[in-house]
Amino acid sequence: MRRPVRIGVQLQPQHASEYGRIRDAVLRAEDAGVDIVFNWDHFYPLTGDPGGAHFECWTMLGAWAEQTERVEIGALVTGGGYRNPDLLADMARTVDQISGGRLILGIGGGWFERDYDEYGYEFGTPGTRLNLLKDSLARITARLGKLNPQPVREIPILVGGGGERKTLRLVAEYADIWHSFADVNTFAHKNKILAEHATAVGTDETRIERSVAWQGRAAANELHAAGVTLFTVGVSGPDYDLTTLRQAVDWRDEVNPELLEGLA
Repeated sequence: MRRPVRIGVQLQPQHASEYGRIRDAVLRAEDAGVDIVFNWDHFYPLTGDPGGAHFECWTMLGAWAEQTERVEIGALVTGGGYRNPDLLADMARTVDQISGGRLILGIGGGWFERDYDEYGYEFGTPGTRLNLLKDSLARITARLGKLNPQPVREIPILVGGGGERKTLRLVAEYADIWHSFADVNTFAHKNKILAEHATAVGTDETRIERSVAWQGRAAANELHAAGVTLFTVGVSGPDYDLTTLRQAVDWRDEVNPELLEGLA
């Protein structure tokens, strides 16, 4: 059974001079019909003025859990080196409980060196960061099984990245969702490698939802045909213009009825 298409929005918590702008954008995104509202886990803007306004990820997710009613929420993605993984699992369980079972736990190896340097974390190398991510995923899943009370649901884990030897192996072992920024040709290549890793670790690769950044309707049609079912539109402050998001939601609504008819 093929999954229905879903649309996410990443409300990038940068360049908003006050949190109220982000709160308003969350409400507008949910009203627009989006399926998932993400933020990101950085400490400084990634575009525009590098000294511009910025807000922290996980405290924000706790607020979103109370504010929203329907959408799933999460980070796209949590920096794997910023937090003790057992604590992160507890934070995720708590936000999941607050939201009534709507959290997605997105995590990646981390890449923005300024985040590490300014906040006192060891940046290391791509290899050491991925080794840390591997250890963190094992500890997160173990801790989630021990917490009392348990999450409302088995929290979906989203792993971001496209490294063929290590990251995709971790996707096969731990992830419910794989997110990348690939075009259709790159996606097809890496998707094949993911399937090979899934076979190697004994995972049913069809259980892993494929996710990419929104690249417009034409690209979405190609990527959907290749197996992608989650598309996320990135939106930055200070204004959080949702025009492109609404276009993506309209495309989803055009695609899904045909898909559902095929499943009938």
